[in-house]
Amino acid sequence: MTGPEGHDTEDRTHSSARGGRRRLNRRTLLRTTGGTIAGVSFAGCLSSYETMVGSSAEEESVTIGVLAPDPDSDYIGQSIVRAAEVAVSELNENGGIDGQDVDMVVGDTNGSPLEARRQYQRLVLEEGADVTVGVFASEALMNIMGDIAEQETIHLTSGAATTAASRLVHEEYDRYKYHFRVGPNNDADLGQMQIDLIDDMGPDLGWESVALLAEDYQWTERPWEVYQEQLGDTGVEIAMEERYPPATDDFSELYDEAESVGADAVFITTAHTGNEALLDWSYPNRPDPEPQPRPFAFGGIHVPMQLPAYYDMVGGACRYGVGQTSATATSTITEKTQPFVTAYQDAFDGSNPVYTGYHTYDAVMLFAHAVEESGTLDADALVGTIEDASFTGAAGTAEFHDRNHEFTHDLIYRKEDTLYFQWQENEDGEGVQEVVWPEEQATADYVTPPWLA
Repeated sequence: MTGPEGHDTEDRTHSSARGGRRRLNRRTLLRTTGGTIAGVSFAGCLSSYETMVGSSAEEESVTIGVLAPDPDSDYIGQSIVRAAEVAVSELNENGGIDGQDVDMVVGDTNGSPLEARRQYQRLVLEEGADVTVGVFASEALMNIMGDIAEQETIHLTSGAATTAASRLVHEEYDRYKYHFRVGPNNDADLGQMQIDLIDDMGPDLGWESVALLAEDYQWTERPWEVYQEQLGDTGVEIAMEERYPPATDDFSELYDEAESVGADAVFITTAHTGNEALLDWSYPNRPDPEPQPRPFAFGGIHVPMQLPAYYDMVGGACRYGVGQTSATATSTITEKTQPFVTAYQDAFDGSNPVYTGYHTYDAVMLFAHAVEESGTLDADALVGTIEDASFTGAAGTAEFHDRNHEFTHDLIYRKEDTLYFQWQENEDGEGVQEVVWPEEQATADYVTPPWLA
């Protein structure tokens, strides 16, 4: 996780912008890297927001670098890029950032940690990004942490959940302090969300006993630890528990066991195996279904169910499923949630953002706020400003753990900003992510699957 060799982090030029704005001396940096950045593809950039390579270091504009996986085809990456575009458009319509126009450049990480690093280097060294936002996979984030430190450029994560990044900031603050996680909450907090839902609402949902399942990937290790430590204190019986193999594509045996122990619900933590887990549970929506739907409810952290298009993608099979997310198109977490949703829909033919979109929008707007507050683009000054921020965004209030916390610069978990939704069907036969918890954010009551009522 070290940065490219030969980079002189002190070799910077200062423009005449306010507060001593720092600009990389790109020619020197490109020469000293021995050409390692040359030849990197520029595919995937949004041409309308590109900053031309070789432009003057004196140019009075702010450049936002956006890192996203497969933004042309992947819902997660697409939402990151589109949300950043909404934020940049909004800023430019309102005078830019501290009077300067805002440009945007995109790096397609292609779901690869190696490509994430190449694209990060291109955005900062060639495109002159003043800040980078985005990154979905935790592996990709960890592979650019050394570069973030080396370039001393603010990075605002809006996808990856690993606490390994924040631990680096805690352990070597002066080196890694440029990293902040605007969202989602980290993997330890993901476990806490599950506990809070069960503790607050388990009996109301009819979930007095649960089958606790989690795919055996690294990202579920920390939530699983939280479950072991706290679920026993919630009053909900753990009828069975298992971290199942990553290659699982048939849940019949697991569900047979859940049924045999009388679990009221399968309480799951899944991303990679989410589709199989859902489809092996779900009611197939046929007049005379065979096989019969499983005799328990289904919910938890289920990454695919967060996709706004998921209902159509699985032919309504997710109906009655419960999932955690940062925000939905129906939610009103703050006064900024619905205006962002509307702007996103207007810009992109009525489509809705995925959770990474809300956090990316907030990341760009938080950066703009910090620059306005501090009057500078100097990264060291901005670190302090962001540390002190209490910023209201579309996904809630962004505040960060201080340097003494084990998860330095991670988003502070606020239960009132955390949502669980249920896929329900409206009168037009369309799937809707209705918020069912917490109560103050609910847009609908939980609906018990009819075969369990």
